[in-house]
Amino acid sequence: MENKKLNLRFGIICMIIFLAAGSRFIPHPPNFSPIGSIALFGAAYYSRRYWSYLIPLAAMFLSDMVINNVLFRSFFGGFTWFYSGALFTYGAVLMIVLLGTFALRKVRISNLILSALGASAIFYLVSNFGVWASTGMYGMYPRTFVGLMECYIAGLPFLQNIVAGDLIYTITLFGVFELIQYKCPSLRPQSVSL
Repeated sequence: MENKKLNLRFGIICMIIFLAAGSRFIPHPPNFSPIGSIALFGAAYYSRRYWSYLIPLAAMFLSDMVINNVLFRSFFGGFTWFYSGALFTYGAVLMIVLLGTFALRKVRISNLILSALGASAIFYLVSNFGVWASTGMYGMYPRTFVGLMECYIAGLPFLQNIVAGDLIYTITLFGVFELIQYKCPSLRPQSVSL
């Protein structure tokens, strides 16, 4: 019986993460996405740390495969495993999981809001650094401190969408799962450990 609860809890957490990743296929404002929220959600609810990292990365990778090779196929001109700067994006996800591992040991609304804002900051800083670093010596931004600052300034209009996406998706994902646990108390962590 305990194993069934464990598998059900694990399955529900995975389902929420993959559904959220699938929402990236729905038209949305630029950078309004569930990426940070998925990482925080995995960090908060998987008790085995490796799942906290692997499942959000897998969800992101699979949704990237669809986005890059189905939705934007003509943009990339063929099958694409990774886009330029993808390693920085995935690195940001890993850093957000690490943030969530420490900040969300107890899921509280104040911790969620601060963690979502922290996730936004991490994603903004790391992904824009990746844009700057992967444009090359003669790219859009020179590889100088001034070039890096130009890249961060150019990314500022997208920051509000990053913050809005992280806040809305975080409240939604965590709210849905807390509601599920409320309706089915046997799924609470005291009953099972993942």
